[in-house]
Amino acid sequence: MTTSAHASSDSAEHPRTIPDAATVLVLNSGSSSLKFQLLDPIAEEVFASGIVERIGLDNGVARLETGSVTQPFSGEVPNHVVAMEVVMRLFEQAGLSLEEANVVAVGHRVVQGGARFSAPKLIDSWVRDQIADLGALAPLHNPAAVDGIDAARKLFPAIPHVAVFDTAFFTSLPEAARTYALNKQVADEYRIRRYGAHGTSHRYVSEQVTAYFAAQGKDTSALRQIVLHLGNGASASAVRGGEPMDTSMGLTPLEGLVMGTRTGDIDPAVYAHLSRSAGMGIDEIDTLLNKRSGMQGLCGMSDFRDITAAIRDGNQGAELAMQVYVHRLRKYVGSYAFVLGGLDAIAFTAGIGENVPEVRERVLSGLEGFGIRLDPARNAERAKGVRVISADDSPVTVLIVPTDEELAIAQQALEVARSKR
Repeated sequence: MTTSAHASSDSAEHPRTIPDAATVLVLNSGSSSLKFQLLDPIAEEVFASGIVERIGLDNGVARLETGSVTQPFSGEVPNHVVAMEVVMRLFEQAGLSLEEANVVAVGHRVVQGGARFSAPKLIDSWVRDQIADLGALAPLHNPAAVDGIDAARKLFPAIPHVAVFDTAFFTSLPEAARTYALNKQVADEYRIRRYGAHGTSHRYVSEQVTAYFAAQGKDTSALRQIVLHLGNGASASAVRGGEPMDTSMGLTPLEGLVMGTRTGDIDPAVYAHLSRSAGMGIDEIDTLLNKRSGMQGLCGMSDFRDITAAIRDGNQGAELAMQVYVHRLRKYVGSYAFVLGGLDAIAFTAGIGENVPEVRERVLSGLEGFGIRLDPARNAERAKGVRVISADDSPVTVLIVPTDEELAIAQQALEVARSKR
């Protein structure tokens, strides 16, 4: 294996030191990537993070960031086992050591847990095989997660490995919300129901909102909130008293809001129409809807920094794409307010939700009659942490809540690992 790895020249002596505290290594395995983060889930401190990319391709690349050190890598990464070896080497070359970092658990992000897993689970052979079996429901995600699990368990056989499922938060959806009006026999045989996605983020953000209200001395037992997770992938959830009532993603992450490259809600007969009229195959149509549509398909851009700049320059295609994006969001906010029987809070999170004030303003403008009053100055402010952007007299509190899925995974993994002692 050929490698090239060195610390950035101006800061090699300044890695972040790891204290004598329990740490958790969080892994997020993609088909050709492996994201990682080492953190203290109790102190909520990140010691190092990074990514290995181009796994299985001609030339892999990776980087680790810790303190002021950036540790790069380039070389062959034929599989996830080698990717994990690269991660360990990067830690050592940055002046850290995973073997000496008191890692007490490895938390694995798993996209699809089906109806089987409603909570994080200690990974054994049976759990590993169940995750593999559920790959039929998430073919782009679960097989990659299994590869990452196998690789990490091989290198850390004595450390508990915990699967944290994106779908777990939504396994308790009311039956009416999770059930499609599809032939019941077909739905049961092929496990077709609403599973949702981004559940780790929705759980974390909704808990942060609940904590905010509790700190104000308010009763949160029936708190009604909408969480808008707006990144390249986007989803909405309706949460009452900490329990999910509905979510926008369904059997797969394609359903729901307009996304960076995904259509979101679309007439399912589009598949048949494109097959008959355009001669497109199922896989071709699936690629079209998941990877060549959404904002990218509408205006040729998926990065909202580019989209908002293009709108300011008078780009009509970008303006229409923004209007479509916002229209879908407003539909979900309105319908979820009715699902909840009223509304106490709206939380924006993830890259777009946290950082694009133009989207928040467009989504909530003109809704004063529904008790939603945005404060323009607060909305425009760039700040960190949980913050309120609604006016003081707004009956509905609007917040920005930075999501932290890695921290949530680490905390859940630590809890499971400790409970198995």
